[in-house]
Amino acid sequence: MGTHHLILGETTDFITGKTITDTHDERARQKIARFLVEKKGYKKSEIYTHLKLPVEIDGKTGEVRVDFLVKPEGRPFMLVLFRPGSLVSRRRSALAAARLMENFIIPYAAVTNAEDAELLETRSGKVAGTGLDSFFSRKEALAALDEIKPGQPPDSDRREKEKRILFAMEVLSQKECDDYTCRHL
Repeated sequence: MGTHHLILGETTDFITGKTITDTHDERARQKIARFLVEKKGYKKSEIYTHLKLPVEIDGKTGEVRVDFLVKPEGRPFMLVLFRPGSLVSRRRSALAAARLMENFIIPYAAVTNAEDAELLETRSGKVAGTGLDSFFSRKEALAALDEIKPGQPPDSDRREKEKRILFAMEVLSQKECDDYTCRHL
């Protein structure tokens, strides 16, 4: 997941209306944003984009990009990571991020490559659905939130494990890409 992408110019972010750099990955993110609003019924104001989750392990720091945090009526419900390629290899990162992003466990985590998706129940880590259509609609999310008991934050041992998973799978892989395979020559 490198940061070195072909820049295609500028575009307008569908959610925020801000001018952003246009890349192939950004076009995929914009497709997901439109899907959440136009097909699933979320309000733009309920979708937080381009978030950074700081991760520190053994004095080393990094950031993990969280593409979307869906908060119907201000209640965190689903974290979405867009990552090109295989979804299976990104499940664990999505779960770790959903367990660390807030001061409690976000009920659902999703990973998508903008063509396919997996929706994960965060507490158990089990796949709750496949495909973008498996994402809850706003109405379904609000009903589910009424049934879900407030989640406790992971204990300190579990938080440390989740941070290590995120650091290894996201931060170190990004650094490796920057240092070796994605470097401009």
